[in-house]
Amino acid sequence: MNTEKIDVLVIGAGPAGCIAASLIHKNGLTVRVVEKTKFPRFVIGESLLPRVMDHLDEAGLLEDVKAAGFQKKFGAKFVMGDKVCDFNFEDQFTKGWTWTWQVPRSEFDTILAKGVAKKGIPVEFETGVTAVSFNEDGSSVTTVEDTNGNKKEISARFIIDASGYGRVIPNMLDLNKVSSFDPRKTHFTHFKDLKRPEGIDGNRITIIVHRAQIWIWVIPFSNGNTSVGFVGDPSFFKDFPEDFSERMRALVNDVDSLKDRFKDAEMVLSPRTIEGYAISSTKFFDKGYVTVGNATEFLDPVFSSGVTFAMESGSVAAKLVSRKLKGEEVDFEKEYVDYMMAGINTFRTYVSTWYNGDLHEIFFAKKPNMGVKRQICSVLAGYVWDMENPFVKKHSRAVSSLANLLRIENAEVES
Repeated sequence: MNTEKIDVLVIGAGPAGCIAASLIHKNGLTVRVVEKTKFPRFVIGESLLPRVMDHLDEAGLLEDVKAAGFQKKFGAKFVMGDKVCDFNFEDQFTKGWTWTWQVPRSEFDTILAKGVAKKGIPVEFETGVTAVSFNEDGSSVTTVEDTNGNKKEISARFIIDASGYGRVIPNMLDLNKVSSFDPRKTHFTHFKDLKRPEGIDGNRITIIVHRAQIWIWVIPFSNGNTSVGFVGDPSFFKDFPEDFSERMRALVNDVDSLKDRFKDAEMVLSPRTIEGYAISSTKFFDKGYVTVGNATEFLDPVFSSGVTFAMESGSVAAKLVSRKLKGEEVDFEKEYVDYMMAGINTFRTYVSTWYNGDLHEIFFAKKPNMGVKRQICSVLAGYVWDMENPFVKKHSRAVSSLANLLRIENAEVES
């Protein structure tokens, strides 16, 4: 069996893997990407956050994405009954990008992978990892196999596992850990959106609070299609048909604001269901590997944090691996795990308080504090490592304290 020798093997050609591979290459090291599936392929995570623009730019992939003409995203609209909360990324606390995109991920990920290949980085699709053997010094020999049954070995000084839900290293080394979040389910599709509203309401992402523990995303794309998904407690979906298409029709018809727009619309993506997607790991790195993106941890789709964490972790890990392979001392626990967990835990607070209702109190307050709104807007833009922002630095206390204060004020007004 042939053995190829490289500095870094990246497993997975999604956003985390593409950012990591680009930065490894930029640092003058040899890198190869292996991807189990064939692109384009569908994944969720269609609404990006402004923070990802920093990573696309640094990795030299921004212009590739700009050329695609995706729908620009300047903020987000949240709706609960007759109450509306708008966030505009231009009006945020942290200095950074004020816009990003809403993207069909099959196209977006393919553009990134092609951008990586244009840099001269080999990207092998339909090539899965079947075995990994680590040496004492952290180097490894990975056996990969393509769809034709051809096998080869790749000898690498380090592995970056960006395999997403495939979780190659976590599965092989038994590192998976059950998430602390309650299990949730999502059912979604893409509609041909012939009745899209005019102006900004037809172009921006809208999050609808439907029922307790149930919310809906509406994400318009520049191609005329719109992604619609229902998310929440799995028991909610038991009252709807088992057939995926019939279920999607029934769900849409159950929401007045969506019924007229989508009840007869063509579904251009077969409706899909994902359940129990929140997952974590007991270990994010060891002597010869580091896991990034969803191979590390995935929380929930409500604030579109998945791609942001994927690119952030891919960027941070690639820089640390480059330094390590060039002979520098690297503290992965402090510089990678502690850093990433700071951002993940911030978003964890916002996800959990979205479901327990605290964020509803804040988002739909009768008289919102505009300074607080700007600070929260920065969180929703993905700038969750800005310790100058009180709603990042003391995220749990800040959110719960404000929500409780608003409840007290509302109770006093009502009495």
